[in-house]
Amino acid sequence: MDVASTNISPYTQESQFEQAINTDISDLWKTREEGYLRTFDKRKLFWCKLTHPSHSKAIVVVNGRIESAWKYQELFYDLFSQGYDVYSYDHRGQGLSDRLIDDPQMGYVEEFDDYIKDLDNVIKHFSLGQYDQRYLLAHSMGGTIATRYLQTQYHDDANAQFNAVALSAPMFGVNMPSYLRPIALPYAQLITGLKGQPVYAPGHKEYYPKPFDVNPLSQSHIRYHWFRDLYETMPQLKLGGPTTRWVWQGLMACKQSLQQTRQISIPMLIMQAGEESIVSNPHQDRLFSKLSRTNKAAEMLVIQGSKHELLFEQDEYRNQAMNGIVDFFKAHQ
Repeated sequence: MDVASTNISPYTQESQFEQAINTDISDLWKTREEGYLRTFDKRKLFWCKLTHPSHSKAIVVVNGRIESAWKYQELFYDLFSQGYDVYSYDHRGQGLSDRLIDDPQMGYVEEFDDYIKDLDNVIKHFSLGQYDQRYLLAHSMGGTIATRYLQTQYHDDANAQFNAVALSAPMFGVNMPSYLRPIALPYAQLITGLKGQPVYAPGHKEYYPKPFDVNPLSQSHIRYHWFRDLYETMPQLKLGGPTTRWVWQGLMACKQSLQQTRQISIPMLIMQAGEESIVSNPHQDRLFSKLSRTNKAAEMLVIQGSKHELLFEQDEYRNQAMNGIVDFFKAHQ
């Protein structure tokens, strides 16, 4: 059957979400393999994978800040149904991976490069050499990590030779008033140095689920409430706002991402949310403009009307994002 001609989406839809998340998606999720691996500094990183012997292509999913692989069960199901084996993990300091400081609610990282080393370690651990095709899919902060990985750690060898990478609302800058942009980085550095111990960045606090009507992430009522309910069921996943050190390190990584676009040689898709309020769309535009001068396989897809979480949005927007990812990967086999 020609899916396009019947106007039926091959991805989970909101009208069937509640049933699917409790049956087909849940059944697949129960078949996952999972475990922990040790990092260079003896931390434990949670990882999981969904595989099938008939699959010859793989996707490594790199999630965003405060997220966990547990949150992406619907995405994993949709990708798996398209014939991909799916691999993912939780970043240090969040999800089911080791927290880094005494207060588990604080978003903290010592050096942003630690995230990049972790991704390199995870990819080597997964040992993807048996696949005909390998792809990276990253969201928000994960987009920064994937970009910096490609710029600094990526080795075009048989084990981890990626065909393409897709970034969902990548963090190449943080959305903030223009008057704060020149001072945000030095201010975060200054406060981090003065305090001597981790503190929340101004305006941030412990985990707080914003009411749906004012949330900046998604317009999908059912998907938003499902992931918030998940965090209540598994409170160990909860993470609050970033510390000043995380802001300092994150902004530095954004700056480096923009500076080293020439180091990215594989096809890259940047997906931008039209109604973005978390990360900076102008910084995405700037990076794409630079990247496209040296990487002719770079593309940008703007999804008008979507909020930040393209992969958790209403069907109208999520379907565009999913089609963009799958079509881009098919074009780069």
